[in-house]
Amino acid sequence: MAIMIMITAANEEEASKISRALDKDKLIACANRFPVNSIYRWQGMVYDEQEVMLVCKTKDELLDKVIARVKKMHSYDIPEIIAIPIVGGSQDYLDWLDESTSE
Repeated sequence: MAIMIMITAANEEEASKISRALDKDKLIACANRFPVNSIYRWQGMVYDEQEVMLVCKTKDELLDKVIARVKKMHSYDIPEIIAIPIVGGSQDYLDWLDESTSE
C-alpha cells in the first residue's frame, strides 16, 4: 500500500538533508517541503516555532526503514514521523511511486 509520511524538521537544511538521503536510498519516491508554524508542548513548556514539514510518498513496507533512517539523522530527541495511508489516486502516479522505491 502507498503511504505518505509526515516528518517535521527543525529547518530547511535538515529537511533537505533528510529528504535527499531517503530519496538516495530509494526509501521514498518523492518528498515535498513546506515551511510551517508549529505550536507544541515539550518538557513542560509551550513552543511556537518555524519548522519545515516533509511530506514523503513511499510504500508501507518501507516505513520501518524510513523511521530508522530519520531517527539517525534528525536533531530532535523525538521527531514527528507519522504515516498516513494513500487510499486512492492516479494509478500512473501510484505505479511510478512503486517503481521508484523498488531496487
